[in-house]
Amino acid sequence: MPSAIKKKNRFSDLWEATINALLPPRCVATGEIVDAQGMVSPVFWAQLQFIEDPFCKTCGSPFSFNLPTGALCAACMEQEPLFDQSRSAVTYNEASRKLVLAFKYGDRLHTVHTFVPWMIRAGQELIGQADCIIPVPLHARRLRERRFNQSALLAQAIATRTGKDYLPDTLLRIRHTTPQNGLSAKDRDRNVRGAFVVKKCSHATVRDKNLLLIDDVFTTGATLNECARILKSAGAETVNVLTIARVAKEEF
Repeated sequence: MPSAIKKKNRFSDLWEATINALLPPRCVATGEIVDAQGMVSPVFWAQLQFIEDPFCKTCGSPFSFNLPTGALCAACMEQEPLFDQSRSAVTYNEASRKLVLAFKYGDRLHTVHTFVPWMIRAGQELIGQADCIIPVPLHARRLRERRFNQSALLAQAIATRTGKDYLPDTLLRIRHTTPQNGLSAKDRDRNVRGAFVVKKCSHATVRDKNLLLIDDVFTTGATLNECARILKSAGAETVNVLTIARVAKEEF
């Protein structure tokens, strides 16, 4: 390694150590001092439910009992999703909900440093298959209200860490929809139907590509299904999904 790079790395390490000494990194949930930025305290960590095998091969929904690897859940056997596979880092419980809502509505943007390592771990296989990473877009009105797209922040960070192409403006949300909260699964499907398009100049970009779609929470999958449908109609080879959390199926 050239001496100039070594000096730069030593300076960066020293600067980070100095900042941490003056302003110790704290758990984003409890405020307790932790070892590094983005970490959560041991007590809060124990409240999170990380999704591990066994889970549905297609939608990533965790099983409550042991099944062979590659098994499908009843919902995916009854109606195959339009996306190819989905993975989530954690179950959407009281603890993860607290973090996600603080990130999404409380301007706690630094929680990206917490979520991204979890998502990379959960979606390692899907990231390896991906040619490009695309965020679920917000409508312009919602973007003005919120000032940022949480899915875009996650997608950009994952792309940067994994060396994948990041395509933030390929998929557009052209219709403002009512919030999905409180809607039934069928109403959610109707609510997002026709809400997305692929930008005309981006059709060649996604054609024959393996895409990884990033969002914050997988609920019924209605939004993600519609995004996958539009991307595949534009010529995408596969569309996989990666989220921070997913709602347990019995909750919707």
